[in-house]
Amino acid sequence: MLNIFFRRLAPLIILIIFIFAAVLLNKTKTPPEEKNTTTPVPIVNVIKVQPETMPLSLSSYGVVNPKYKTQLVTEVAGRIISVSNHFVSGGIVKKGDALARIEPSDYEADLMQAQASLAQAMAALDEEKARGEVAKNDWKGYDSKVAPELGLRIPHLKKEQANVKYAKASLARAERNLERTIIRAPFDGIIKTRSIDLGQYVSLGTNIGELYDTDVAEIRLPITDNELAYLTSIERPNTEVELKTQLAGQIHTWKGKIIRSEGVINPDNRMIYLVAEINDPYLRQRPNAHATKLKYGSFVTAKITGRTVKNVVKLPRNLIHNNQIIVINKNNEVEIRDINIVRSDVNFVYIKDSLQAGDKVSTTRIYNAENGQTVKILNDNDQSQQKNPPQETPSKELAKVVN
Repeated sequence: MLNIFFRRLAPLIILIIFIFAAVLLNKTKTPPEEKNTTTPVPIVNVIKVQPETMPLSLSSYGVVNPKYKTQLVTEVAGRIISVSNHFVSGGIVKKGDALARIEPSDYEADLMQAQASLAQAMAALDEEKARGEVAKNDWKGYDSKVAPELGLRIPHLKKEQANVKYAKASLARAERNLERTIIRAPFDGIIKTRSIDLGQYVSLGTNIGELYDTDVAEIRLPITDNELAYLTSIERPNTEVELKTQLAGQIHTWKGKIIRSEGVINPDNRMIYLVAEINDPYLRQRPNAHATKLKYGSFVTAKITGRTVKNVVKLPRNLIHNNQIIVINKNNEVEIRDINIVRSDVNFVYIKDSLQAGDKVSTTRIYNAENGQTVKILNDNDQSQQKNPPQETPSKELAKVVN
C-alpha cells in the first residue's frame, strides 16, 4: 500500500520541485544591460545652385515636309514618246527641265493651220484697207454730202480686223499646245513619284507624277496653349528652332525659324501648331557644304528658343517631389521648401524665385524627411553648381544652368 501511495504522489512532487526551481531561477537572474539607442544620421550629397538669366526652351516634334508640292498633269493629249532619265522617284530636277514629251505631230499641224489662217486674215485686211481708200476717193466729188460708213466700207474693215485678232488667238493657242507637248518641271525639286511610261497614251489632265520643292522645308510643331506664354511673340513668333534627328546612327542638327502659328487649336489633340522653315534642306544652293541633307519624311525633335527669364535655376526632375525640394541649411539641417516651377521638360525643371545663390540642394532621397532633421553632407567641399559633380548615380547629377 505504501509503495502504491508514493507512486501516485511522485508526479505531483516532481511538478512542485520544478515550480520551485523556476521561481528561484527567476529571482536570481541577472537583468540585461541597458544600451542607449541612437538614430543614424542620414548621409546626403548636395549641389550648390546659382540662379541665372536664361531663355526657356520649348520641346516639340514633327515630320519634315516640302513647303510646295504639286501634281504634274498633262495639258494636252497624246502618246508619250520620251521620258527623261531624271524623271524617276528621287530624281533631282531644275526649273524648266524637260521631264517627258508627247507626240507633237498633230499640234505641229494645228500650228501650221493657225499660221495659214492668220496669213489669210492679214491679206484680207490689207485688201479691205485698199478698198476703203478707193471708196473714200470716190466720195470726194460729193462735197455736199457726208459719206456714210457703209459707203467707206468701215464695217467691212472692222470685220477683217476682227478676223485677224481671231487668227492671232488661234495661232497663240496652237503655239502653247505645241509647247505643252514637252512636260517641264515648274520649279527646282525632287521627284516623289512617276506614274507614266514610254508609249503610254495620256489624255488631258492625266496625273503623271508628283514634284516636291527643294528650296524650303516646313515642319509643323505642336505645343500646348500654355506654352505660348514662353514665346517672344504669339502672332508671329519668328524665333529660332533647333531640329535634331538620327541618320545612319548619328545625331544631326539643323537651324531654322518659326515663321508662323496656325492660330487654331487642333480638336483632336488640343494642341496649337507652329510652323518652322528650313532653307535649302537638300543643299542644292550649297553643294560643297559639309552638312547633311534634311530629307523629306524625316521625324525630328525640336527645341524652340523661348522668352528670357531672370533668377531661374535648372534642376533634374528626380529632385522634385510634390513641388518641393530638400535644402540643407548652414547648420546641416533639412529644410523642405516649396518651389515655383515656371517650366519643365522630360529631364529638367526650371525654378524661379525659390532658391538663393549658394543654396545646397540634396541630390539624395531622404525618406520621411522632416524640417530640422540633422544630416551629414558627403560632398561638403563642393564650391558651386558647376564644379565637381557627383558621379555615383543619376540622382546626383549636377544642376546646370542654360546660358
